[in-house]
Amino acid sequence: MRAVVQRVTRASVTIDGQVTGSIGRGYLVLLGVGAHDSRAEADKLWGKLRGLRINEDENGKTNLSLADTKGEVLVVSQFTLYANCRRGRRPSFTDAADPALATELYEYFVDLVRTDVEHVATGTFAAYMQVELVNDGPFTIVLDTVDL
Repeated sequence: MRAVVQRVTRASVTIDGQVTGSIGRGYLVLLGVGAHDSRAEADKLWGKLRGLRINEDENGKTNLSLADTKGEVLVVSQFTLYANCRRGRRPSFTDAADPALATELYEYFVDLVRTDVEHVATGTFAAYMQVELVNDGPFTIVLDTVDL
């Protein structure tokens, strides 16, 4: 699994002109599921993300986790994180999971987040979405379970 995690002051996702999910201060997680991923990768990814200390304390140091700040989370599916651009000019997405597996693991990941976070919003899997955010810092981290 791959995730682009952005610390935000607010974020939202819009589908067909309607806001379908929004959060205040917390994390926007763009989540990609790979062809060989399983629940083990989702567990590993959320375990790392849940405990990351990337929020500022009273001294401006990144010492606080999401739980410490009572942050919110917006999770948006993003298969394009598995784009392979090694050959030619058109990306290949063969490394991304097929829709059935990706849907299952996306929903499983969201359920994991909901066990620890009071306010969780989502996009709609496989929908055409517009994502808006105010990146706080800016602070963006890329996590890949292969490297965790």
